[in-house]
Amino acid sequence: MRVLVVEDENLLADAVATGLRREGMAVDVVYDGGAAEERVEVNDYDVIVLDRDLPVLHGDDVCRRVVDLGLPTRILMLTAAGDVSDRVEGLELGADDYLPKPFAFTELVARVRALGRRSAPALPPVLEHAGIRLDPNRREVLRDGRLIHLAPKEFAVLEVLMRAEGAVVSAEQLLEKAWDEHTDPFTNVVRVTVMTLRRRLGEPPVITTVPGAGYRI
Repeated sequence: MRVLVVEDENLLADAVATGLRREGMAVDVVYDGGAAEERVEVNDYDVIVLDRDLPVLHGDDVCRRVVDLGLPTRILMLTAAGDVSDRVEGLELGADDYLPKPFAFTELVARVRALGRRSAPALPPVLEHAGIRLDPNRREVLRDGRLIHLAPKEFAVLEVLMRAEGAVVSAEQLLEKAWDEHTDPFTNVVRVTVMTLRRRLGEPPVITTVPGAGYRI
């Protein structure tokens, strides 16, 4: 899952991003609304965690821009204002969910995951295929009932492949969904991660390489 965190309190923004990365998400961070607008126009995000009161460009305007572009991106709006009218106004602008500050990080993660499921065609919260059972909320992978320990990026790649339901996923798409914007697009990190993921999942292999196209379950 690719997430954009937009928050002008740098320490909070960085802390949220670090926590979401530990949950296996690819996270980009910006600290003002103008930078957020630039990112949404060039990157494909599943969820935007958007502070409402932003410098340069207000969070409301960023929200409107996402809606105007017709993006499937879901927006979780953050604000220090706890008034009901503020929450309603944010939702009417096009935000999909609302979380007042201060918030519990576990709740933030749960809401981001829920919105991420809504950004794509509906799938069950627990993914199963070829004897593999992946539970994003528990961060758990089983194969034929056996627990498989995966590194965060391995988990993220497996989740993207399983959500594709047998369709081919290119290396570029995996890079987009499982890594952030600071990753070198010419790196071999996708190939290496898929290789180690195959080894951890064991035999018989379930990830197929489609020459010139990518990978699929």
